[in-house]
Amino acid sequence: EEMRAKVFRNMSERAATMLQEDVESLPPMRLTEVEEAQRSVVEAASALLAEGKAMMLGGSDEALV
Repeated sequence: EEMRAKVFRNMSERAATMLQEDVESLPPMRLTEVEEAQRSVVEAASALLAEGKAMMLGGSDEALV
């Protein structure tokens, strides 16, 4: 719930509302599907970092990407 709130806080109100509606309409997912999606996000972020298209600032739990 904390992560969800953080994501929605960093979006425009309209985009957050649309995403929240989309999430609420999704059926339950298996944990393995969720973990695979998380791995895909981490891999994409790592690739962007390696290509110099993104940077990570800070070093705490509040690090910015």
